[in-house]
Amino acid sequence: MEIIAKGKIVALLVFVAFWIAVLVYIRLVQGGRKVEIRRLAALDAIDEAIGRAVEMGKPIMMNPGLGSLSGTFAADTVAGLAVLDYCSRKVISYGARLIVPIAQPDVMPLASDIVRQAYLAAGKPQEFKAEEQIRYLSPDQFAWTVGIQGLAEREKPAANIMIGYFAAEAMILAESLARVGALQVGGLTNTFQIPFFVASCDFVLIGEEIFAAGAYLSKDSKAIGSIAGEDLFKIVAIITIIAGTILSLLGVPGIPALIQM
Repeated sequence: MEIIAKGKIVALLVFVAFWIAVLVYIRLVQGGRKVEIRRLAALDAIDEAIGRAVEMGKPIMMNPGLGSLSGTFAADTVAGLAVLDYCSRKVISYGARLIVPIAQPDVMPLASDIVRQAYLAAGKPQEFKAEEQIRYLSPDQFAWTVGIQGLAEREKPAANIMIGYFAAEAMILAESLARVGALQVGGLTNTFQIPFFVASCDFVLIGEEIFAAGAYLSKDSKAIGSIAGEDLFKIVAIITIIAGTILSLLGVPGIPALIQM
């Protein structure tokens, strides 16, 4: 009986190497090593968007997307909630008003708690108004979309931050908020919808950049270490692929057999 299925040994070694790189970098960052994360203009624009809303006396809409906390796109939702945590704290410190449109029931209590904790940390628990700030609309994709369109027309937010999972409604939302004059920061991994965000939003996080958002904004050592470890592994993987391709083209024996282990 084989402990490791044939053809899976290389995949296992790659998996182990990946996690070793991540864990090593987390320890290095926790030990005081300084690791810089590439500047993300879209996240820097969040402060600008919040400041703009304060100057105009209008609210800010922070949309964590259509996804839930389980399933294929759970990571996208978690990334959006990480940005919500940052936005909540900034909004409170600037004295602005926050609106969070929610689609999924399981996201509702977590989003509400994130905003509530931000008010508690700022010493302003009495200013948290869940029914006004956390708007549960509908788990139905387009009912949720229409609900956001209605909020946009009534509230006229000065800024719209959309980071999470978005599907066919992406263009509708972006255009609706653009029509009311909102400065928009978007971010998603859905490759079918990225072009629509690029065309409609002022700043965009593309693909895995949304997963780096929490680390970039929070400066948390574990999050930064994870991103640094992933980047190192990607560099090593790219070099290995290029080297393997060259060796295979040169006819060096054993390369195909090694890959198939």
